[in-house]
Order: sequence, then C-alpha cells, then structure tokens
Amino acid sequence: MKSILHKAATRGYADHGWLKSWHSFSFAGYYNPERMHFGALRVLNDDTVAGGMGFGTHPHDNMEIISIPTFGDLEHRDSMGNQQVIHQGDVQVMSAGTGIQHAEYNFNKDQEVRFFQIWVFPKTRNVAPRYDQQSIAAESMHNRLQTVVSPLGTNDGGVQIHQDAWFSLGRLEKNTAIGYSLHKKGNGIYAFVIEGDVTINGQTLNRRDGIGITETDTLTIHADDKAEILLMEVPV
Repeated sequence: MKSILHKAATRGYADHGWLKSWHSFSFAGYYNPERMHFGALRVLNDDTVAGGMGFGTHPHDNMEIISIPTFGDLEHRDSMGNQQVIHQGDVQVMSAGTGIQHAEYNFNKDQEVRFFQIWVFPKTRNVAPRYDQQSIAAESMHNRLQTVVSPLGTNDGGVQIHQDAWFSLGRLEKNTAIGYSLHKKGNGIYAFVIEGDVTINGQTLNRRDGIGITETDTLTIHADDKAEILLMEVPV
C-alpha cells in the first residue's frame, strides 16, 4: 500500500469575498506541481458562497463535474435547458462532454451555501453532455457507505459518470468500524473527511484532511469520533 496525506491546512485557499474556496488540488490561482490531481480526480474544492451570489455563465468541456451541497441550496442553470435547485442531501453531476455552458448561484439570499465541487477526467472524450441529480436518504449513510456516484451503465447506484469511478458517503457514529473493497483492480481511492476524526488503514485523519491510497484492494475505516466521510475511487 502507498499513501499520500493532505492535511486540511495545506490546501490552497482563495477568498474572493462572496466566495471562499479551499483547493485540495491545483486550481485557478493555486498552483502546486505536486498536487495536480490524484489519478482521474482532478479537482476537489470546498466552497462557501455568500447569499444570492454565484458563478456566472461559463463553459466546460470533457470533464465530469460533481456537486455535493453540505449546507444550503445551490441553483443550477445550463445550456441544455436544465434549471434545478440542488439541496443539502443531493448529489448532482454534469457531464460536460463536447461542451456546455452553465451557471451556479446560491439559491438563498439570507444564508450561505457550502458545497464540494469535484472534477473527474472522463474515460471517453467528446461525449454528448448530460445532467443527473439524486437525493440521498440520510438513513442510507448511517454507519455504512452509500454509493452516490458510479460508472455510466452500471446498476451500482447514485448519479452516473463517464469513468470507472465510484464515490461513497458515510456518516459514522463514534467507534464504528467499516470496510471498503475497491470495485476495480488498479484503481486508487482518495478519502476526504468532511467532519470528525477517523483512522483509515492505520492513518489518523481529522476534519477536512484527505488521503490518497494506492496499491491496495481494501480499506479499514474506524470512526475515532462521530464522523462523515467521502470516498472517491478512481483510476490512477
């Protein structure tokens, strides 16, 4: 097993007033040649957007873009005609493919929205753009890992993307121990602690820490305190 630890405080940070963003990998004004990506995982941004503010219409292509709100509501509009509100508890994906224009705003003017914006390199380039959004029941994540993203064409659950990647969310009570077996040989896994403290394969992690793990088929996760965790299994 090989691993690389990214402590929360070592992430890049940008404060634009209306937007505060922590970057686990190089993004925009944050550049670290040692933190460009983890395999197919290109971007993991921890964003907070002020009430009524947001990202104006802008283009993307050949990227799988996943949004996971952790507080508040995010409004999405795109050139395919989608206009949706993504709530806390939802997972959304936009496959940019051959090209798409979209905008994202805080749906509420009186409170901030906090969400993770995640980019994954696609398995196939220049596919037709597509949109998907699902609500994840809180009880499905209680002391277990719930699949929230899986490869297009599988029946593994969650929203689907053009990549051999599986994302899972879990909310663990203190002293809960669970295992994870990778779906595809040769994949790696990037674990991100949303809240709390956990130990993964012997490595202690705290709130907003991340760890990339390769050359293993399984993980053992122990909640040292009440915790919420996101696992991102991707080709490396």
